[in-house]
Parts: sequence; C-alpha cells; structure tokens
Amino acid sequence: MDSGKSLKLYNDLGVNPVINALGGNMTLLGGSILSPKVSEAMDLANRYYVQMEELLDRTGEIIAEYFGAEAAYVTPGCAAALALGTVACMAGLDNEKIEQLPDVTGIKHEVIVQKGLRYKYDRCLTVPGATLVEVGDESGTTPEQIETAIGPNTVAITHLAPGIRKGVVPLEEVIKIGKKHGVPIIVDAAAQIYPLDIFTKYTGMGADLVCYGAKYFGAPHSAGILCGRKDLVESAKRQGFIGFEASPYRSFGRPLKLDRQEIIGVVIALQEWMAMDHEARFATYDKRVKNLQKAFEGVDNVEAIPQPESGPAQNLRLTLDETALGKTAADIAAALKEGNPRILVHTNANNINISTRAIVDGDEQVIADRIKNLL
Repeated sequence: MDSGKSLKLYNDLGVNPVINALGGNMTLLGGSILSPKVSEAMDLANRYYVQMEELLDRTGEIIAEYFGAEAAYVTPGCAAALALGTVACMAGLDNEKIEQLPDVTGIKHEVIVQKGLRYKYDRCLTVPGATLVEVGDESGTTPEQIETAIGPNTVAITHLAPGIRKGVVPLEEVIKIGKKHGVPIIVDAAAQIYPLDIFTKYTGMGADLVCYGAKYFGAPHSAGILCGRKDLVESAKRQGFIGFEASPYRSFGRPLKLDRQEIIGVVIALQEWMAMDHEARFATYDKRVKNLQKAFEGVDNVEAIPQPESGPAQNLRLTLDETALGKTAADIAAALKEGNPRILVHTNANNINISTRAIVDGDEQVIADRIKNLL
C-alpha cells in the first residue's frame, strides 16, 4: 500500500486523509481498509458483468452457511439490513403489500423495543413505515411489559446485541416471548463479529433475522448482511433493488443498491476473517503499541502506558504533565487533527489515547513523530 500515492490522491482533491487512531471501523471515517485479497477479488469482479440476482442468491447461500442461517442476503450496510428486515416482517411474500409499503394502511407495522435498548440507529426500522413501540422505563423493562405490548399491529420485536444492560430483558427471554406469540425477532448485531462463534450465536438462539455490518470484518464500508429465516430473507430480497428491477412490483428497497464488486468483497472478506489467525491479529496490534511506547522512551513529562497493561495491548495511553509542557492533551489532539494526513485520537483529561487497531504498519511512527514535534 503506497502511502505517498494515497496521500497525493486525496490532496489532489483538496482533502486531507485520516490516520484513524480512534480505533474501530467508523462510518464517519470511511469504514474499513480492504485487505489485498479483498481488493484483488473486487478488481477481478470488475472484468465481467453478472446476473445480479444469481450473484445475490449464490453469495447468500455461501454466507448463510457461516452464520448457521437458513438464508442470507448482502445489503448496503447494517442500516439497510434493519430496514429490509423490518419491511420483510411487514409484507412477507404478499406482493400487494410489497407494492403498497411504506403506506401501512391495513398492514401490521408496530415494532416493539425496550426502553433500555433505544439508540440512534433504531430509526432505520421506521424507514419502511414501521412505528416503534417503546416498552419499560428508565428503571428497566419486564417480560410482562413486552407481552402486554404485543397487539394486533405488532409485526416484530427488535433487540440490540449483545443487550447486556441493567434492567433489559435478555434476548433468550425475548425470543421465547416472540415464539409464544408468533412475533419475529430482529437482532441488530452490527459489530458482533468476534469471537467467531458469535456468527452462529443469534440464529442458534432462535432469532428470526440478524443484521450485521460487513465493514467490521474487513468488507467494503457500504456492505452489510441480513440473515435468518428463509421466508423473511426471501421477502427482503424481493423488496431489494434487484427485486424491484426483476419484478413488476415497485418494492420499497430500490434505493438500497450494491455493486457486484461489493457483494464479492463481502464473501471474500468473510472467508478471510473466518480463516484468519486472530491471535496473530492481536499480536500485530500489540507490536504497534510497543513501537509507539518505545518511541516515547526518554521523552520528558510524558508517561506511555500500554492498554490493557496485561496485554496483548491495543492502545497506548500517553499521560501528559500539562503544566510542565505548557500544553494540554486537547491542544495536542487538535493540532494532530489539522495535519496532513490528519491524525485522530481520543483524549481524556490529561491523557491521549492511541488505538492501533485501525492503523496500518508504519502509522505508529508517523503518530509518534507528530506528537513529539508538538510537545
């Protein structure tokens, strides 16, 4: 990966690229860095056109095996998986409903959500016309409250994984309630991609639909996965962008388009992730932390501490003597953000926290040099 050419590419557009020392595959920063294998596969896919319906069907079959699901469908991100999963529960395989939505007249459209699991992204479930019905309060939710909330318009119950919060009814209990009343359970498992057995956890528990963000395991930023019950995944496919093109019905999901290269990228990234030596992956993060720590040896008024200290480390915490330096951690972070490339870090009081999970080898030296020049 040629850092110089990449920097020039962005700079020629009048943009400063970013070294992501915040950690994580953040939407605001472009999601993921594709591996050479994924990039090569996507480039090869560019040579030929393909019957997109066939590609989606076959890749869905391959992906479903990894998730222990009846079926799977590649979506343009986890948010789209949530929207398509919801509309699948609303319309099923009824083509008249598929044509009608997001007009919910005469269609079940209420999705139950626990108060303690409310979050910004549950907005995605309402895009096809659904209404969220919040149950419980600040003190928590009970199973009885969920059951009481189920009514003639209830179409699904949504659950944010892992959902281990005080006062929240566990997913196992929610699934039991859903099965009892014939209400599908939609799980948002966007970033739940490690340890590897988590890929089969939620379908194995009996969740009807599970949604993932594919960027978290190294696929393109714009891709996700919807997996679960065959009939519901089939409904989602009918209401996706190819369902719109291949049928006479004007389905909800036409704007949710994917390119053939992205679909291929999801499969290759998933296969690579499942075959990866993850201990070696963590060792790589730890090595970068050690390189950073070594770079700050002997630097006055700065203490460099790996996190976690027990190892393998994924972050380095720099604790600054701000009085002696005459600069705060926030001052340093602000200056890093204005560089070329920009370097983004977390700060907390007099600490600068540097994550090595989303950087590439060599970035740690760039980060260390820049910070030392600013001290």
